[in-house]
Amino acid sequence: MSRLILSRRTLIRVGAAGAGSLLLSGCDRLFENPAFRHTLEGAEDLHMATQRALGRNALAREFTEADMSPVFRANGSREVADPVYRRHLAQGFAQWALRVEGLVEKPLTLPLDTLRSMPQRTQITRHDCVEGWSAIGQWTGPRLGPLLDLAGLKPQAKYVVFHCADLYHGRPYYESIDLVDAFHPQTILAWAMNGKPLEQAHGAPLRLRVERQLGYKHAKFVTRIEAVASLDGIYGGKGGYWEDNGAYAWYAGI
Repeated sequence: MSRLILSRRTLIRVGAAGAGSLLLSGCDRLFENPAFRHTLEGAEDLHMATQRALGRNALAREFTEADMSPVFRANGSREVADPVYRRHLAQGFAQWALRVEGLVEKPLTLPLDTLRSMPQRTQITRHDCVEGWSAIGQWTGPRLGPLLDLAGLKPQAKYVVFHCADLYHGRPYYESIDLVDAFHPQTILAWAMNGKPLEQAHGAPLRLRVERQLGYKHAKFVTRIEAVASLDGIYGGKGGYWEDNGAYAWYAGI
């Protein structure tokens, strides 16, 4: 398994470095590099099949507090301009609530305090960004799987879509995963980072942690979770902001 992970990361870095993309400022520039885009697109189907065959419930490596990075860069949007979000931020998210809807038997509205009162998982994992950097941090939040069980997925549900409060280059940010990753034991909705509530730059009040995938899949500022049968017709139809706008792979497993 370690060689498979190394191969994936090496491919990403080689693809990015082919045109000097590691010198660029962020993910919004990487998709301009054809070599990088080809690397992600070409490896996706084979990589997903291989990783699932080797063990769909295999855990990402977890670390100790001594391994935690002294500085953890924020990826993606650092702040949200939406006035509703700004009001919730000013109120410490006391009136904020996560919505769970779509193909579920029981749509949910879950205040932040309710999410914090659920059984929690704390994990120290490495965040790997397509820009070529990594950082180790501690995340705490309820597992996504039991929350979906609480809502009761309908048989038609195949994917889970995460709608976010931020706009990136004027377009709504969103991400999606299938039910295999949704019910993975390390997939959580994190409200805390390194023992403290999330800061805005890291996605307050709630972000997805899907530990066996690259950083752009870890949606920040999550406001709504939607269970769907297909990704067709949702924004650009490819399952995520970068997938729609940058030709990134929908399955970004590591």
